[in-house]
Order: sequence, then C-alpha cells, then structure tokens
Amino acid sequence: MIKKLLTFEDMGLVQWGVLNEDETGVYGAIALEEAFFTPLPETLLEFIRQGNDGLLALADALEQNEKTQAVKAKPLGTIRVMAPIPHMERNVFCIGKNYAEHIAEFDKTAMPDVPKYPLIFTKATSSVIGPDDFIDPHKNVTNAVDYEGELAVIIGKEGSDIPVSEAMDYVYGFTILNDVTARDLQANHVQWFHGKSLDTFCPMGPYVLLRDAAPDTFDVVTKVNGEVRQDASTGEFIFTIPQLIQTISQGTTLLPGDVIATGTPSGVGVGFNPPKYIHSGDVVEISISGIGTLKNTVKK
Repeated sequence: MIKKLLTFEDMGLVQWGVLNEDETGVYGAIALEEAFFTPLPETLLEFIRQGNDGLLALADALEQNEKTQAVKAKPLGTIRVMAPIPHMERNVFCIGKNYAEHIAEFDKTAMPDVPKYPLIFTKATSSVIGPDDFIDPHKNVTNAVDYEGELAVIIGKEGSDIPVSEAMDYVYGFTILNDVTARDLQANHVQWFHGKSLDTFCPMGPYVLLRDAAPDTFDVVTKVNGEVRQDASTGEFIFTIPQLIQTISQGTTLLPGDVIATGTPSGVGVGFNPPKYIHSGDVVEISISGIGTLKNTVKK
C-alpha cells in the first residue's frame, strides 16, 4: 500500500518519489519509470493531478520492483527532502480560530465566543519552504515572529459547491504546515495576509500522507528548542475538514494542489505572558501522528 509521497533533491536534481515500507528510503519516480517503462510525471503536483490513475500506475511499478528489486531505495540521509509542492501554483487557504482553547488565548473573557463560520485567509505561495530550510526572522520588518503548527489538507481533484457528505473524496492527502506569523504586522494591518506571508513563513512537509492511509484524527505537537508548546488533537476542531471544504468551495473552484491549513491549537508564542516568540537559532519541530516531523531553524 502506498502511504507517503515526497519531493526531494538528489545530486542537484529535484524529483519526487514514494517512501519505502520502513520509511528509511525513497523510491524515486524517475528510477521506477526507467526500470519498468511506467509513465510517471516530472513533479508531485502533476502526479496529484492524475488522481487514482497515477496511483494505479505507481502501484504497478512498485509491484514489479518488489519482484525484481531493480530499483533500490535511496536512503533518506543521502537526499534533501523538500516541500511536497516546492513551487506552489495554487492557493494556501488558512483557517483561524478552529480550536476553542486557541480562541481563549486571545480572548481572555470567561466564555469566549466560538465563531459561527470559519475564519478564512490566505498565505502567499512564495512563502513556502521545506523541511530543514531556514525561517528568516526579517528583523528589519518585525520583532514578533510566532509559530503555528497545523495539519494541512491537499486537494486532489477539481470541485466547487462541494457537499459535506462528499468532501473527503476531494482530499488527496495530508501534510504538516507551520503558519509562521509576524504578530505585530498582523495587528498593525488588521487583515492577516501581510503578517503571515513574509518570505519563508510557510514551512511545509516533509511528506504527503495519502487519504486512504490516514487516521480519523491526528495528534499535533509543536516543540521549540525541545520544549512542548502545543499538544492537541484534530478531534478538537470546531469546524471539521469536510465542513471547511464545503465552506471554501462555495462559489470557489478548488483544484488539485490547493492546500488548506486547518488551524492551530493553543500554545502559540503570543499566548504566553510574556510572549514566547521565536528568535535566531531557535528550532521549531511540528510532529503530527502518521505523517512525521517538520523541523525548521530560525536563521541567525
């Protein structure tokens, strides 16, 4: 069963592949295509667009390889794992206030209001970086850089006005996203786009966990320099993934490669007193059960 896909660089060549069963190496699409004459596209985004047809072709190549051992898995330690879609062509939709405890971090009243509708915003696609890439603190622009560990949904097929009952059919898989935010810019501009879209403010990866291999709920844990800051379950969502897809797709066409970041739990830096923002040299690790760990260091 194919579980996890990734984009990686090997000897200067950017390509994509599938993790082996014990998740120690990757079978590159280029090597599989050459060994078994299976037509596979150049990029993971193109493969996502192929939907089930692409997965069937990949499964056939892997089945042949299991018999022949013609293609060896490249050890993960010898390649550079990148963002699943390094050059985003589509949208990064984001959801604010999707965990009640996170709302309480900002609203100190006894009974903070739960939103009636999802709070939807976007991040610039140019802000996407991959695992182990550096987060630029942009010291000339902000002094309040914060982290937000999130489960991200990758859309796998075109659709609009999608009903809740069919929404999961449009999900290709899941990955991890850090919705890095300049809190001062977020406050200054009221609208959130600028404070969340500075270059390098959207780390994503390391893998795409296919929908059919995913659990019903995910545990999201964020650590800064080894200290647990966020620890929650997506079972605590105010708005479920099908509800989010239904809402975003109302009058708006979703296409393969669209990403939906589903919101962050409590424990963000701004929620502490005093705030615990991230600074040069800090290491942020976001782990989501079933997917892996997204690790990035703030540039010195």
